[in-house]
Amino acid sequence: MQTVIQTKNLSKNYGTTPVLKSIDLEVRAGELTAIMGPSGSGKSTLMNVLSTIDRLSGGEVWLEGKSLLDMKKQAARQFRQERMGFIFQDYNLLDTLTAKENILLPLSLRRFKAEEMERRLAPIAQALNIAGILTKYPSELSGGQKQRVASARAIITNPAIVFADEPTGALDSRSATQLLEQLVGLNETFGTTILMVTHDGYAASYCKRVIFLRDGGIVNELYAGEQTQRAFYDRILDAQSLMGGKTR
Repeated sequence: MQTVIQTKNLSKNYGTTPVLKSIDLEVRAGELTAIMGPSGSGKSTLMNVLSTIDRLSGGEVWLEGKSLLDMKKQAARQFRQERMGFIFQDYNLLDTLTAKENILLPLSLRRFKAEEMERRLAPIAQALNIAGILTKYPSELSGGQKQRVASARAIITNPAIVFADEPTGALDSRSATQLLEQLVGLNETFGTTILMVTHDGYAASYCKRVIFLRDGGIVNELYAGEQTQRAFYDRILDAQSLMGGKTR
């Protein structure tokens, strides 16, 4: 499988305070991976650096084989817009646009033809079960529906990777389960590479790999393998317990 993201000895400081320390990480195409850790462990900072939103302080990051150190700001911005998708906890939908218009916005900004936009939308809307709500506005949608619309917007550009920042954080348990099942479906059906930051062991148990951060470094890594989701969830809880801290 192609390597989408690779880091070597990655570090990030804010002033004199180290936040990330010697991170060696590889994310391959088609993976569904969670990043977990206590509050302040560096989860969000790692996502921001990997997604080019924030600059690294040391080490190196390669995005699809291209060194981030060699990318100028404009090139990094273009890579982020064209090769990355984002799912946020608070949805980030525009209230004045319908669900469909929100989803197609990244393509509209890049002046895609209407026929191509419709061609891309149809299978995604079906996979996320949102075909019936495309004409509605965000104010008319439930939290779960908003997050599914946001997920559709994230993958409509066929990104190399989707970054999901606490995607279930604002959802009730039923809506969270539905979203997680559909993210798994996107991963399996379209081969979408997803890197999810979460504090929730239940959400992480839907992933194939879980990376644990503590004090800015990787301290553990679990793979689901062939075990059931329930068994993987129990292993995640055990790992959290051994880390000696709550996840939030």
